[in-house]
Amino acid sequence: MGVRVAVVGATGAVGVEMLNVLEQRDFPVDYLRPLASSRSAGKKVAFKGSDITIEELKEDSFGGIDIALFSIPDNESRHFVPYAAKAGAVVIDNSAVFRMDDDVPLIVPEVNADDIRKHKGIIANPNCSTIIMVVPVYPIHRASRVKRIVASTYQAVSGTGRAAMTELKTQSEQILAGEEVAPKVYPHQIAFNLLPHIGSFTDNAYTTEEMKMHNETRKMFGDQEIRVVATTIRVPVFRAHSEALNLELERALTPDEVRSILSSAPGVKVVDDPSRNLYPLPIDASGQDDVLVGRIRVDYSVPCGISMWISGDQLLKGAALNAVQIAEHII
Repeated sequence: MGVRVAVVGATGAVGVEMLNVLEQRDFPVDYLRPLASSRSAGKKVAFKGSDITIEELKEDSFGGIDIALFSIPDNESRHFVPYAAKAGAVVIDNSAVFRMDDDVPLIVPEVNADDIRKHKGIIANPNCSTIIMVVPVYPIHRASRVKRIVASTYQAVSGTGRAAMTELKTQSEQILAGEEVAPKVYPHQIAFNLLPHIGSFTDNAYTTEEMKMHNETRKMFGDQEIRVVATTIRVPVFRAHSEALNLELERALTPDEVRSILSSAPGVKVVDDPSRNLYPLPIDASGQDDVLVGRIRVDYSVPCGISMWISGDQLLKGAALNAVQIAEHII
């Protein structure tokens, strides 16, 4: 029996990827309802050889829907998700609104798929940088509990959306042509630059993005004692996030042991041969389902330390793919 699926935010960067992933993974879609703002209503999306008309997102858009995949801004999710759940759909929401709600499971299937069954109509998709981090960290955590994570992220502009990708391209062309740039999406020029600012700043001087990595990891691991400190940086890369991770473990693991653990871990691909200049690159991670892991080495600054470098496609595993994988577990 097929599944009746709504994709909410069907024209956005993540929504487009959701449609692609549903088709590529042959998800048993019996009926598809793409939903978007009034600006996009009436346009078409291609799905499995058919052109399907986008409908305007409204409060009554979810009748007969089994699974609703949401990727819209937080304020819109806060308003529309309850209507979808009340209509009987299981909502998988990519916004930050419900992630820390005690009644809403926060899911990365490679980490805590069993928590899916606890849902009450809403399941939260974690933050993209958190997903990409925990996929390789959790198998290590199972072998030797992770006590502390220091994460420095290098996040692509596609994490902000299509307008940010356009801004990076336009600014790069302008600068190379000797023209002035006028930032619109970001507070500063992003081309040929780094911005240590993702999300909004909080009272503790960290950004919301940085606190998400701390809070969400603790919730999914079921361990409130893990210490996670992050510095999140926007970089002039179009697609795929990268992260430098420093882990402090309870029991020392050698780099070879870590490579062995990760080589058999779901959702992970080890790319770690510095003698041949092989290590994760965002251009290689782009379009890939797996998180690439390399530069695995001892962190000599702490007892039982391991350092690594990872790259993952935040539009896929960091968002759309993770949501569809959750839906696969549901059915």
